[in-house]
Amino acid sequence: MKMIKTLLVLILMYPLFMAGSCKKSDNTITGTAPSNLTIDAVVSADGSGLVAFTATAVNSVTYDFEYGNGVIATVPSGIINYKYSLVGTNTFTVKVTAKSSDALTINKTIQVTVTVVAGTPVLIWSDEFNTDGLPASAKWGYDIGNGSGGWGNNELQYYTSRPENSVVINGVLKITAQKESYSGSNYTSARLLSQNKFSFKYGKVEVRAKLPAGVGTWPAIWMLGDNVSTLGWPACGEIDIMEHRGSELNKIFGTVHHPGHSGGNADGGTTLISNASTEFHVYSMEWTETSIKFLVDGQQFYAFANTTSLPFNKNFFILLNVAVGGSFAGPVDPAFNAASMEVDYIRVYQ
Repeated sequence: MKMIKTLLVLILMYPLFMAGSCKKSDNTITGTAPSNLTIDAVVSADGSGLVAFTATAVNSVTYDFEYGNGVIATVPSGIINYKYSLVGTNTFTVKVTAKSSDALTINKTIQVTVTVVAGTPVLIWSDEFNTDGLPASAKWGYDIGNGSGGWGNNELQYYTSRPENSVVINGVLKITAQKESYSGSNYTSARLLSQNKFSFKYGKVEVRAKLPAGVGTWPAIWMLGDNVSTLGWPACGEIDIMEHRGSELNKIFGTVHHPGHSGGNADGGTTLISNASTEFHVYSMEWTETSIKFLVDGQQFYAFANTTSLPFNKNFFILLNVAVGGSFAGPVDPAFNAASMEVDYIRVYQ
């Protein structure tokens, strides 16, 4: 009889157990979804298939890009350069999904028409400077100090690895020369180099940059032969893709240094441009076994004939720096305090 009563109680309570166990769980995701998603796409006109994408949204922490060709990438910054490979002129529907920290999303699509020309040089190395902070250690090292006699040119700066002198901010590398007392020098700056990290022989280099203003500044985008440590300079060879001095605003120098033709006796040419210190320009160099050409915004201003007897037929590495004073830049304006070379990107093609 006791067993029957227990069973009866369980039967009567069963609906209550079921009601409790079947109660709908609250899985609703709360938070603020991204909003105001915008997508910008800049298609390269050189037939390489390169497209510079920039996505922004309010309250977004990451972005998923679907490029319209089956490739998907997650891009935390929303800034990415993607290269399409399908030869010909093709239109792709690109979908970008912005995601908040609460996993809420918003998406948008745009169409991009891209032309890829067969045989177009291939991008083999680049830095788009899309990650804020110190320059990528996998790509760049530093020269530190004031060198012997100011790096051989009587320059006045002390090169450091501090963020005060070189840092990536908002998609741009800033190399800043500034007036300050530091380790016996009156100025500081930075000199980045890809030595022992990346070098190449023959190809095209493109650097989009805005130059510093100020009499006594000396920004440079240049290259040295890999064997500089063993063979020395100028036997190793030097290719100056761009040099500028603040005392001659907007005058761009393209130069090669080699035995018998170095320093003030180097081979080179110049061109005058507008707004070198207020607008970005593309400084480039095209290097083959027969020539080295220098260009600004796609316009050639100097060509040097390369031969097998010259040191320009082996691997070179890249340097970026801003010097102060010295034999090329001359005296520094006493009122100078600080100025930066801003680099949007550097790309190497072969």
